[in-house]
Amino acid sequence: MRSRERYELVFVDTAAPDPGAEDVVVVHRTESSGPGGHPVYVDDTGIVRAEISDRAEVRMIASGGHQVHAAAVSARPVS
Repeated sequence: MRSRERYELVFVDTAAPDPGAEDVVVVHRTESSGPGGHPVYVDDTGIVRAEISDRAEVRMIASGGHQVHAAAVSARPVS
């Protein structure tokens, strides 16, 4: 199955005052593969990097030192 070209990564801060608050970052597929063998997706800045499986399972990848990733992140396909 061919991987999707773009996803929205949805970050949810469970400690935020508004429990429904979310941050969304659009990422696009690169030619790289992550540690699980799935495509790596990046945002336009190259700072947000994630390996996304064909079942939309997300594994965040650090692009620099001292990054702490949100525990609650999901991927939504972009048409």
